[in-house]
Parts: sequence; structure tokens; C-alpha cells
Amino acid sequence: QPEVGKPLRNCYSLPGFDFAYGLYLPRRDGGVAEAIGHWNTVKPRTTKQVMPRDFITMNRRAVDAGCTTAREFGLYYKFMDIRCKDECRRSRWVSKIPADMTFGRPARPSTPIFDILQHRYKELWMERQRARTVVQDMEKKELAVRQNRTTYLRTHPPPVKEESFWHLTRFEKVWSTVASHHNPFLAQNQLCG
Repeated sequence: QPEVGKPLRNCYSLPGFDFAYGLYLPRRDGGVAEAIGHWNTVKPRTTKQVMPRDFITMNRRAVDAGCTTAREFGLYYKFMDIRCKDECRRSRWVSKIPADMTFGRPARPSTPIFDILQHRYKELWMERQRARTVVQDMEKKELAVRQNRTTYLRTHPPPVKEESFWHLTRFEKVWSTVASHHNPFLAQNQLCG
């Protein structure tokens, strides 16, 4: 059981209060004299750059040597390791970039100082504000005229509805069976027929 008001203890025995955790690094801070006298320089690495294999030359020489199968080509690659030359690799990359190409974003066009001295930008802003207030005043006047539906209908009367004589299409082409003087077309058809 843990003690009251204290966390449960683990099984590790910790060192005393004078123990410092972490890696101890001795400080050498001698000021300007040490900085000038003892330069911490980094020595350059002298690793030789390994050039990639030149498979075009190796394939050509393997065919000249009489290799025909994949196994013979693999053995030829293992024993005749030909690397690319530095000049041909450099010439490949240099030829792709145009000579007159410039990198980066183009500079922003300079602000004309004459317009700044004459407060031209302030005048343009004032003209835009005046135009905006004119438009807002016109909108307020239109809203003031249209106070309710009655005043709106007086100024804008609704369009007159045209009376439509619509009939069902199935009753349009039906002939009457009774001949009368009211239907002269039917009487004429019966005389002709």
C-alpha cells in the first residue's frame, strides 16, 4: 500500500541530490583571446565521388566480346566495370540550361514619385468614395419611395392578364356528326362525299 498523500514508490534506487543527469560538457569560455587563438575549424572531407556506371560503353564492348545471354552480360559487367567520365556528365547538365536564363521573381514596378508628390492616390481614393456615396444615396431614395405595397403598385402596375382560350387537344380534331346550317363545313363534306 502507498503512503497517504505520496505516490507509489518504484523499485529503483535513485542517486543523491548532488548527482547531475545527462552528459557533462566542460566549458571553455576564455573570452575573445581564446576565440581568436583557438579557431574551431572543420576539416573538409576528402571523399572521392563515385561516378555512375557507363552502361552504353559496357554494352557495346560486351557485344564486341561476343556476349549473347543475360548471364554473359552480367559476368562482363562484374569484371569490366567502366564508369562515366566527369566531363561527359557535366556537359549533359550544362547544355539543358539556357545561357540568358535568370532565376527568381521579377521586381515590382517602381511607384512613380511624381504621383506621390501630387497626392494623386489620395485624389483617386476620394473620387471612389464620392461615387460610392452617390450610389448609396440613390438606393436610399428608392427605398424611401417604396414605403409600402400600395405606393409600389401605384408606380408599377401589374401586367394585364390575357384571356386564353385553351382547349384540350383531343377535342380539337373531332368532327360533329349532326349536319346543321351552323356547321357549313360538314354540310359541304357530305355533299362532296
